[in-house]
Amino acid sequence: MHELVIGSQVVPAELAESFRVRSRGLLGRSGVDGAFVLGAARQVHTIGMRFAIDVAFCAADGTVLHVVTLWPGRVSRVVWRSRLVIEAAAGSFEQWGLRRGTIVVVRESAGP
Repeated sequence: MHELVIGSQVVPAELAESFRVRSRGLLGRSGVDGAFVLGAARQVHTIGMRFAIDVAFCAADGTVLHVVTLWPGRVSRVVWRSRLVIEAAAGSFEQWGLRRGTIVVVRESAGP
């Protein structure tokens, strides 16, 4: 398991490490606990999803470039400098303090 560090906030994160996990993403789920992290993505969609998500597009250094909430059946704009995408249940980013300009770090979880 991984975790997402946002300032002093630490959130559990699922890293899409395989093509299969990456292509399925959050499709078929009724929610997500913590964050779902995709590497090397510049655009995402919620076609076929059951719930709205917050999406953050991040630069290679972890700086958040663009944040949007996507309702089911939507496609995000392309964020050309994006090298990492973070997805979470809609409203999560506000609770975590994640916004444009925030620096995030994805790391291995320290726990078991």
